[in-house]
Amino acid sequence: MKARLTQSYLGSIKATGRAFWITDEGCSNLRLFIGASGIKTWYVSFWRNEKKQSHKLGSADVLAVAEARVMARDFLACLARGETPDKKVKQKLQLGEFIETYYRPWVETNRKSGKETMATLRAAFQFLFKKPIDELNISELENWRMIRQKEGKKASTINRQVTALNAVLNWGVSQGHFESNPLSRLKRLQERDSNKKTRFLTDDERARLLAAMDEREAQLRAGRENHNEWLSARSKELYPTLDNGFADYLKPLVLIAMNTGIRKGDLLALKWGDIDFGTKIISFVPGKTDSSGEMQHIPMNETVIDTLTTWRQQSDDTSSMALIFPSSKKKGAQIVSIKRSWGTLLKAAQIENFRWHDLRHDFASQLVSFGTDLNTVRELLGHADIKMTLRYAHLAPENKLKAVELLDATK
Repeated sequence: MKARLTQSYLGSIKATGRAFWITDEGCSNLRLFIGASGIKTWYVSFWRNEKKQSHKLGSADVLAVAEARVMARDFLACLARGETPDKKVKQKLQLGEFIETYYRPWVETNRKSGKETMATLRAAFQFLFKKPIDELNISELENWRMIRQKEGKKASTINRQVTALNAVLNWGVSQGHFESNPLSRLKRLQERDSNKKTRFLTDDERARLLAAMDEREAQLRAGRENHNEWLSARSKELYPTLDNGFADYLKPLVLIAMNTGIRKGDLLALKWGDIDFGTKIISFVPGKTDSSGEMQHIPMNETVIDTLTTWRQQSDDTSSMALIFPSSKKKGAQIVSIKRSWGTLLKAAQIENFRWHDLRHDFASQLVSFGTDLNTVRELLGHADIKMTLRYAHLAPENKLKAVELLDATK
């Protein structure tokens, strides 16, 4: 579309959810690109070698309309004199500058895992931050991957990090910051390390885990009572008793994880508004890259309903935007880590080589063992691809037997 661009008109342009261009009537070669999220960028169009091309001038947040027109005309004047204006006009955008200035505000606003993504990018690719984006190359990333593998890093971990970087570059292309992703042809590593045996609880381990949680609860209550006796003897203010409900966050977290398969990050980010006790549904948008990225709806069984009902009764803030499991150290913040309490619980239950994420595997394995079809398991886990769910297929060989026995029934 065309418009007489002014500063006030520029400010009135809002995001529409998709990218579009506006050509300036005051300078026909000056074009404004508006990204899907509303980011505005100036370009000048020109002909070279019988092909129409575009040259980026800069962000409309920095360059006023009048400045952009002057820069566009200077650029075209250089071309008319047979000069190469790129070196004079173009300032190479560094990866770190782009990530921190443009990508960080967007990803932290629009993605639940935004801060986690930024932490990954800073930790893995700090060595590239001062490199101009158009100078990024595949061979450099290949060398980086080889070094990481020699250090013992898993292929799946490296692939997740590269996926995060590619997401940055693809977003930059979609927003008109640069023309192409220089790493788009980098192939994924084969994830042989992802083919290890899926770990889940045996019936005996599951019983020991539940018993260890009950014992831990009893110890916490006894510790609170003893401490209150000590405070009372000194006429000091007592802590609330732990007679009703849970002693702390760990048991409800474990019970919900075992009965829903929700990832730890998504579970810790849940808010009371995500819970519908009427329909018995938990609704949330997963934050991990191996999910479909769409709203996920997880049904609650009686264990989950009872757990959340009890936990809600002892929570200080149950408004819709309040975290279900807030940090006890910083008001309104998420719990940062449960590694220590989880490790102590596993040690008490005498369970080895079992991660928190394996509770998700345990949830899926039980469903499959009880005869749940794999596509339903896929939907409950939020897998975008059925291939992720096929790792559990071997747990229900009787389902395959029943399938072939149906052939006999037709004879």
